[in-house]
Amino acid sequence: QVQLVESGGGLVQAGESLRLSCAASGITFSTYDMGWFRQAPGKEREFVAAFTWGGGTTYYADSVKGRFTISADNAKNTVYLQMNSVKPEDTAVYYCAATFRGTHYLSRSSEYDYWGQGTQVTVSS
Repeated sequence: QVQLVESGGGLVQAGESLRLSCAASGITFSTYDMGWFRQAPGKEREFVAAFTWGGGTTYYADSVKGRFTISADNAKNTVYLQMNSVKPEDTAVYYCAATFRGTHYLSRSSEYDYWGQGTQVTVSS
C-alpha cells in the first residue's frame, strides 16, 4: 500500500521560513519523481516544485523560484520543500505527489500516480 504523508505545515508570518516533509512508503522511492503542488481556497491545484532522480534535477513554478527549494533523501524515503521568504499568497494546502512515468510534464497534476493528504500552510501578513 502506497502512502505519502506530509508534515510541517502551520501558521507563519510573512518573510519567515517553513520546511515541509513528505514521507513515502510502499514504493521504491528512488524510482519515482516527486512533486509538490498547492491549492488555495477557490483556486485550482497548481504546481510548485518537482524533483527528478535523474541527476537530481529540480523544477519550480515562477512564483516560488528563488524562495523555495525541493530536495529528497533516498535513505529516509522523504522529499522536502524548504520555503523561505514566504508571502501571504503562499497560503494553501500543500500536497506531495509521486510519479513513476518518467514524464517530462512534471508540472501537470495528471501525470502523478500517488498523492498525499495535504498539509495546511497559512502565511499572515
